[in-house]
Amino acid sequence: MRERECDVAVIGAGSAGLAAYRAARDAGARPVLIERGPGGTTCARVGCMPSKLLIAAAEAAHAARTADLFGIRVAGVSIDGKAVLDRVRRERDRFVGSVLDGVEKIPAEDRVKGEARFLDSHSLEIDEQVRLRFGAAVIATGSSPIVPKPLKGLGDRLLTTDTLFEIPDLPESLAVLGLGAVGIEIAQAMARLGVRVTALDSGKTIAGLTEPGLVEEAAKLLAEEFTLHRGARVEGSERCGDSVRLHWRDRDGQRRSTDVASVLSAAGRAPNLAGLDLDATGLELDEEGLPDFDPRSLVCRGAPILIAGDANAWRPVLHEASRQGRIAGENAAALAHGRTPEAPEPWPSLAMVFTHPQAATIGEAYGEDEERIVVRTSFSDQGRARAEGVNRGGMCLWSAPDGRLLGGEMLGPAVEHLAQVVSNALRDGLTVQAMRDRPFYHPTLEEGLSTALSEMVQSVDDANSI
Repeated sequence: MRERECDVAVIGAGSAGLAAYRAARDAGARPVLIERGPGGTTCARVGCMPSKLLIAAAEAAHAARTADLFGIRVAGVSIDGKAVLDRVRRERDRFVGSVLDGVEKIPAEDRVKGEARFLDSHSLEIDEQVRLRFGAAVIATGSSPIVPKPLKGLGDRLLTTDTLFEIPDLPESLAVLGLGAVGIEIAQAMARLGVRVTALDSGKTIAGLTEPGLVEEAAKLLAEEFTLHRGARVEGSERCGDSVRLHWRDRDGQRRSTDVASVLSAAGRAPNLAGLDLDATGLELDEEGLPDFDPRSLVCRGAPILIAGDANAWRPVLHEASRQGRIAGENAAALAHGRTPEAPEPWPSLAMVFTHPQAATIGEAYGEDEERIVVRTSFSDQGRARAEGVNRGGMCLWSAPDGRLLGGEMLGPAVEHLAQVVSNALRDGLTVQAMRDRPFYHPTLEEGLSTALSEMVQSVDDANSI
């Protein structure tokens, strides 16, 4: 057993882990990065980037099919599934390769390959070959797809985002279990690429949206492209030759079944904490084995250990993982050197779904709070949206009675840009009036946001004049 020492041990070389390593090093600590593999980050390898590559292909097919709106006649659209997936993998591998190149530039003495487990609150064992003593440690082990029990036993007919992009060709039919960001994106993309898609979810939300009007509109628009069942509970599944039969109950409790070529489990991802032997650290763990941690400092209660990125399941999106990694790395260096860790204010919550129309949630969650001022607007008559034939969906914003913007949800065109405008306004603490006084160029989709803000300014004035 080889003995080593470091100031900061970083477990995991994904987005959060790489950011933590660099932050600890820049803070003057001696970090060691422990890589289990496969590398390349969840985002580049199986998440953000390959899914957007698939969506790009689907959007191209959809644009060709719907060009008639503009007087453009397209004789026919043929989908070469093998070519589509080949490009997805080719471009995906470029993104992964750039990440791996960056890891290779880290000095060899700062990297250890293998699987780590805690021996106590200040030491790790890696593959029973290295014992590493540390001043502080950062857990950045990422997450893995959840496979619900009713789907187990389907063999290669069961897909997750870890395997979806490796299939050689598009399936003839696909059932998608889960209407969150991943499920709804893949369901629509596959449908636009000619796959017969059935999507099921037991919950009441779609694409992260919770405002009832937007949820209903999202369900209506998406159901135009594939079969969608809300309130559906999958109870079992079985292989039937080269296909799968799902057994489920609809929202009325009626038993139903669906036959498909493959099933995609999009029921979320769980933190990769098994095998770390966290019980040996003295940390306070919940029923799922997740440490009790401060979401601002990322320090766990009970030991000089921090947890960042998907591993803490707080905000499992890349920009949060990178920021959390930086905070965790700096604070781990501080703890290792006997300094007090920092606890910066969290960014406003921001999540996006890249369907068409796109969806986003920003800031404080929607709720039936009587004191909130809520404004709902539609994209149906928005000028730029009508010009481009994407005038569907709407947005909902809410503020405090004093005009402080609190949050919102959106379903529509260019939401990925509009949501960031709102998020930055929340970060800067702008009132609705101050935000409305910013310039909005004409004709842009951003004018739709300007319209919503104008209505909210009026609503705030009316509420305060009573």
